[in-house]
Amino acid sequence: MQPGAIQLMKDRFDALSQRTPDDNIEFWFARDLMEPLGYARWENFQTAIQRAIESCETTGYPADDHFRGVTKMIEIGKGGQRPVDDFMLTRYACYLIAQNGDPRKEPIAFAQSYFAIQTRKQELIEDRMRLHARLDARERLRESEKTLSQNIYERGVDDAGFGRIRSKGDAALFGGHTTQAMKDRFGITKTRPLADFLPTLTIAAKNLATEITNHNVSQDNLQGEHAITREHVQNNESVRDMLGQRGIKPEQLPPEEDIKKLERRVKAEEKKLVQQSGTLPPAKE
Repeated sequence: MQPGAIQLMKDRFDALSQRTPDDNIEFWFARDLMEPLGYARWENFQTAIQRAIESCETTGYPADDHFRGVTKMIEIGKGGQRPVDDFMLTRYACYLIAQNGDPRKEPIAFAQSYFAIQTRKQELIEDRMRLHARLDARERLRESEKTLSQNIYERGVDDAGFGRIRSKGDAALFGGHTTQAMKDRFGITKTRPLADFLPTLTIAAKNLATEITNHNVSQDNLQGEHAITREHVQNNESVRDMLGQRGIKPEQLPPEEDIKKLERRVKAEEKKLVQQSGTLPPAKE
């Protein structure tokens, strides 16, 4: 997402924020956010709000403190008005709604970072978006590798075989450097996954090769460690070639911060966000 587009979305979300008159609690109306978040129908957005309410309750925070059902009057033709359902949402509520959306959609990816932090500074929002993109890429790789592991187990490959297949795929992606060689280069302990220290681009590259392997293993009904290894190595070589055409060598990209530390930081920030958001005042009778 380009900085100019981020600035435009930031300005729009800023302009939609409101404050309660007595307690000065920042909030947004759900119907104001629906279109900027990429929802065309209120019914679909209500589903997203309900998922967020469930997330709030699961986390142990009273949903009424952050989600308040209200009725508003809207203008209709010829000067008439009619009531519609709406929600007042604290910053934390908006964050949960964004977290329950699809981060591949740019408005959702932006909102996840915009509502996660109290700052109005664009550069901090951009930093947060880069962090979230890396966390999302890592989770996608976990899922694709889990699927591959299950896929090939049914085709005569055990856990040790899966480890060998993944390692040979890494060697193909990193220009002959094995998984352990890359760990040694980055100073990663033997028990930690290499992918937890890779930059977003390299994680995405590993994921693409793994997804192709998953597809072809099923489509071509590949059996046994040898055939699946050959497939995975070829896919990693193809991804490496594609990166090479753009002047990128994965083994030369520097490592990044331990993703486990980032995950812990995000969890800590979420707890802080609840406190900073405040709570909506009690509903008037």
